[in-house]
Amino acid sequence: MPAKLYLFECGTLRSRKELFTLNKDIGKPFEAPIPFFLITHNGKNILFDTGNNLEVAKTPKKHWGDIINDYYPVMNEQQFVVNQLETLLIKPEEIDYVILSHLHLDHAGGTGYFPNARYVVHKKELEWAFNPDCTQKSAYIMQDIDKNVNWFPLENEFKEAYDLLKDGVIKIYPTPGHTPGHMSILVNLEASRPIFLTSDSCYTEENLYENILPGLVWDDKASMDTMDWIRKLQKKENIEIIVGHDPAAWKRFNKAPRCYS
Repeated sequence: MPAKLYLFECGTLRSRKELFTLNKDIGKPFEAPIPFFLITHNGKNILFDTGNNLEVAKTPKKHWGDIINDYYPVMNEQQFVVNQLETLLIKPEEIDYVILSHLHLDHAGGTGYFPNARYVVHKKELEWAFNPDCTQKSAYIMQDIDKNVNWFPLENEFKEAYDLLKDGVIKIYPTPGHTPGHMSILVNLEASRPIFLTSDSCYTEENLYENILPGLVWDDKASMDTMDWIRKLQKKENIEIIVGHDPAAWKRFNKAPRCYS
């Protein structure tokens, strides 16, 4: 059966614009969507990112700590990844792969909820996230990610695709900059243009098309190099791009239960 791509939103982050477009619109209120995605293909169910942990809908301060002073999560329990998948009649044990772009709190909150899944993450991301001297320590919630799951670490390099199912449908690319082991994916569909999911390699279309750094990066140059490569890939392959946290761009796309195929 042809692949299908479903888009979900795990609530929003109430924040400030300069934390998404570095030094631009300082102090301007900004409410960013928190996406996650489901791909169904040949009997397999694959998640790309998982949004926030369920506890964020109940006690955000207790679960996330002081980071809520800059990124306040607006979420209800129905928006938790497991509950949203239930609307498509998909049970947690039916997820085969969870691809994690990186392990930040608004992307890896569903880690451990899918007992039969392989958790695909870059080796560099695992090393960075579990390093106590990591400069982004507050963005990693150990309660979310320090779990006994079936980690599937990748070691491919920037611009080098890992073909998840060996059929060209889901290609995973390292896109460093936001974090050392950040990854994005290209989904090749039959009826739609290929869709590239950037996650946080670029938060907004301003980042990508105006060459503005995201507000939180591990390496400025790596981030710029990644965005330059994505622009070239778009021109070469005529791909559709869905960036990580752009409220205006997000409105353009169909959300589950509608899908792209």
